[in-house]
Amino acid sequence: MLILSCSSKLRLLEGTLQRGCRNTLPVYGTVKTINRGNPAVQEVLVDSWPEFKVFRTWPGREVASDDSDFYTNTYTVYYRDLGAHRALLGSAGAVNWGQTFRILVNMCPKASGRVAHTEAKGIKLEVFRYFTYFHPDPSSMPEIRSVLDPAVRLSSLDVSHADLLNETWAFGGNEKSRKYLASLIRHFPSVCLLDAAGHPVSWIASDPFGAMGPGYTLPQHRGRGYMGMLTNLIAKRLHALGYPSYGYVAMENYPMQRLQETQGFQRQPNLCYFILHNPAAAKAPTLTPSPAPGTAPP
Repeated sequence: MLILSCSSKLRLLEGTLQRGCRNTLPVYGTVKTINRGNPAVQEVLVDSWPEFKVFRTWPGREVASDDSDFYTNTYTVYYRDLGAHRALLGSAGAVNWGQTFRILVNMCPKASGRVAHTEAKGIKLEVFRYFTYFHPDPSSMPEIRSVLDPAVRLSSLDVSHADLLNETWAFGGNEKSRKYLASLIRHFPSVCLLDAAGHPVSWIASDPFGAMGPGYTLPQHRGRGYMGMLTNLIAKRLHALGYPSYGYVAMENYPMQRLQETQGFQRQPNLCYFILHNPAAAKAPTLTPSPAPGTAPP
């Protein structure tokens, strides 16, 4: 295995992924983020170079210091050969099996279900499945004009809003999630609507994988088209920065699926799998709740 740290090689990798970006969205977005300052401190691991069959992004050791922090300890995976991926998983140092972590994989169900060959290892995984929605040309999206309350204004999220996001996010409610959300706000694009007191009433953040991330509208402000307007804005903002415009929608969240489709987002044929490994599963089999309708994955 080889850690790819050369900037020219990483740019070459980005170009390679861009040509097939619909099949490589999480890893493509992550490599873009790495090549644009790497605020999440990610690394790229490949089986060989320049020809590769599998590669993975993972957090650098300087940030992956807490073995229980699955928000930070996140891998994205792309492979052309399942056998090569298994070989990489079995190589020394490729995976810290004593750590709680997530794997984001955008592959067919049979392949993704076998990525960690968990039966042989006796490792328990939780698997969360989402539809992936991708917009091929956000610049063509018509502007959405929502009828705003006169006291509501458009803005971006501020780190001071992290507590509110943490309270309303289905995967939040703890200090690690609050820290993660604060990092998203600090380093990645976001849009929100603020009331007269400067408090968010609706928002969407983005994440280290170049995806539209946690989004929410306070119950008393729903039914006004706020989420549609903010989805439109964040998609265009990410596109303007060179990122693919995509996000994940819970399989049971039919209103959000309809919203995405009316704006020209296309549902991709393969599901995205968020695979959670928790070495303490025997004591705490469920580390996080199932996502509520309307909730983006962590």
